[in-house]
Amino acid sequence: MVNSAVKPDQKKTQNKFERFKAEKDGLAVKEELEHFAQIGWKAIDKTDLEQRLKWVGLFFRPVTPGKFMLRMRTPNGILTSHKMQVLAEIVQRYGDQGNADITTRQNIQLRGIRIEDVPDIFQRLQDAGMTSVQSGMDNVRNITGSPVAGIDVDELIDTRELIQKVQDMITNKGEGNIEFTNLPRKCNIAIEGGRDNSVHAEINDIAFVPAYKDGQLGFNVLVGGFFSAKRCAAAIPLNVWVPPNEDVVNLCRAILTVYRDYGLRTHRQKSRLMWLIDEWGIAKFRSAVETQFAHPLVLAAEKDEMNWYKRDHIGVFKQKQPSLNYVGLHVPIGRLYAQNMFELARIAEVYGNGEIRLTVEQNLIIPNIPDSHLHVFLAEPLLQKFSINPNPLEQSLVSCTGSQFCSFALIETKNRALEIVRVLEAELELPQPVRIHWAGCPNSCGQPQIADIGLMGAKGHKDGRTVEQVDLYMGGQVGNDAQLGTCVQKGIACEDLIPILRKLLIEHFGAKPRKESNLINN
Repeated sequence: MVNSAVKPDQKKTQNKFERFKAEKDGLAVKEELEHFAQIGWKAIDKTDLEQRLKWVGLFFRPVTPGKFMLRMRTPNGILTSHKMQVLAEIVQRYGDQGNADITTRQNIQLRGIRIEDVPDIFQRLQDAGMTSVQSGMDNVRNITGSPVAGIDVDELIDTRELIQKVQDMITNKGEGNIEFTNLPRKCNIAIEGGRDNSVHAEINDIAFVPAYKDGQLGFNVLVGGFFSAKRCAAAIPLNVWVPPNEDVVNLCRAILTVYRDYGLRTHRQKSRLMWLIDEWGIAKFRSAVETQFAHPLVLAAEKDEMNWYKRDHIGVFKQKQPSLNYVGLHVPIGRLYAQNMFELARIAEVYGNGEIRLTVEQNLIIPNIPDSHLHVFLAEPLLQKFSINPNPLEQSLVSCTGSQFCSFALIETKNRALEIVRVLEAELELPQPVRIHWAGCPNSCGQPQIADIGLMGAKGHKDGRTVEQVDLYMGGQVGNDAQLGTCVQKGIACEDLIPILRKLLIEHFGAKPRKESNLINN
């Protein structure tokens, strides 16, 4: 099963990733999972093990040999209590290494998976209506949307059905779709239905943002946003407006097809969609998309409707449905363990309608809680851990996986990030949340470029020894005036980070030392 998107004249300049994709499409391993389970991970072909398994969401990690990460697809970040319970049962099996992380794409990743268990796990997922297909490598990643779609009092467009349709088109309703398994690199899609840019539209390869055109509500389209080790770029206007219907699905198909067929494949670090747009120019790219779309594209509306400050949805909020509420829970560093997941499934079922929603801030929302159940819900013991009123630094803390589980990470992130902000919160009073994002390496999964304070992992030397370091980013903004931050200082040893962050918080974010704290020894 070989995808024919790569043209013959491109083969001479293929990088190693293009060569192995030309030899066998990544999705082919879907038919080999039973065999892999029988022979064990050590006997699997190296390229299948380290690369092609990512096409079905399985990531081999040398730092946890024999244990895989499984990345799901949760379109618009929506789960049910039953799905959460199934995920909890999978995680529970794997003891100390079994946990789950909420990601910055409203997704969930499971850790500790053994290849021997994959056929059974995949059957459980299929029975529960879940899939992990095409969630890694050169595929479209989880499609993000407003976490309060369909329930927000001020919502413009309910994105849930559209996002599901786009995912179904890309993945053939979760069965796998060879039409889009050989993109030049990964592609991120976001569809925003509210006013506060909850999806971080500017960092997506394809983004739809609400806009009125001649009195009709639809979407303006942005293209080309991405982070990578080589370059970071904000998305730019495609100068296209589409109504909130099947045109969204068809436009996604057209853009992906143009990218698949003409995207740059020689240099791995110059293969994201923006590199093609740079080479062609936006006018030529738009023309190619219009040809693929098969009917004229409508010019963009003059302005979009994203004009609010970015919300994090932590706390209690009224829904558009009378007498119902949604409650946003803060999940420290986005990490869940099996017992947490069972409890989340239970309280979502008991107090709401069983729905659980994930956010790009690595938190979650329990919607559809009646007024009459709210006070009992808020007294649940789980809310002591997943608070509706966290401390300001912890509330906005985001972190990638880090070196504990990811071999790309140059430093440990999650546990260190949580420890540091708790030290700073004990010392400082802050007037408002400050968004601190950690990324363990230049791949920027933790998105430090959009944070108030961004920290990107590095290795360096101090006093003749190798130490974990970070590069410091400042100035990232989200919401209606979104912009990417810039690196202002390189090579800060992690062991020296607390006094530097303390100074930044005092000088730039209005923090004040607590009277009872002692800063001298820190």
